[in-house]
Amino acid sequence: MADSMVASFWGPVTSTTELCEENYAHSSYIAEFYNTISNIPCVLLALIGLVNAFRQGFEKRFSVLHISNMILAIGSMIFHATLQHVISVFLGLCKDSLLWSATYCRYLPANLQHQVHGEGLSLQQSDETPMVWEILLYMYVLYSPDWHYRSTMPTFLFLYGAAFAVVHFFARFQLVFKLHYIGLCLLCIPRMYKYYIQAKDVAAKRLAKLWVLTLTLGTLCWLVDRICCKKLSHWYVNPQGHAWWHVLMGLNSYYANTFLMFCRAQQRGWEPRITHLLGFLPYVKVQKPEKRE
Repeated sequence: MADSMVASFWGPVTSTTELCEENYAHSSYIAEFYNTISNIPCVLLALIGLVNAFRQGFEKRFSVLHISNMILAIGSMIFHATLQHVISVFLGLCKDSLLWSATYCRYLPANLQHQVHGEGLSLQQSDETPMVWEILLYMYVLYSPDWHYRSTMPTFLFLYGAAFAVVHFFARFQLVFKLHYIGLCLLCIPRMYKYYIQAKDVAAKRLAKLWVLTLTLGTLCWLVDRICCKKLSHWYVNPQGHAWWHVLMGLNSYYANTFLMFCRAQQRGWEPRITHLLGFLPYVKVQKPEKRE
């Protein structure tokens, strides 16, 4: 939305994407206050999952999965706090006459030097590209147990993710990015449903249901915020639909990761069970079979 009267620390908004929240309404350092701080629960939940994955001895893929959730949330915080393209923030430093003489500025490619005095590149790399990388990682975790050629899938997904980052950087997708991301998400659903059917534990099935519930509610919040923004902006209190989308998707990722960890532990014969941290936050605890000497 349009900027408030508060001066902006980051300069004019260069992002092509703005949400239904008044810019710099609470601080000159944070463009979209609620959309920024709503990512904090996502980081904390991912950190809890990461610690549990280490403590229970799960495979590295689950640690990387939790770390990717953290990176995505931090990238989202950076984007919503600045409403700048990452490359624009970097190039903005080069506008300073003293910094322009520095090595990293003088040896920028000609097309990027041109952007220093232009409008920047229309791309939210800190937010959108990690979203695709994360969903590719979910695809690996979901499908790798049944993949016979162990190196083929991670190699393909790595090359696909790298190629997407390069193409997205220059092509500046908007609608295509959203359709592409939805398509990747849909590819994950059949395998999640298969795991749900195979799971016999009631608590594990509840995690899968919570995953669906938070995904549905989060999507509704996102849609309402996008479609009804003009009406919501005139309300006395803005419901901050996009901020709730962040919170719900943080829970969604946590529930999905915990459910996948349970299923993987079950596949390996670790006798997993769902317990609760502080009485309400579910996590997986395993009992590995003793090694015979």
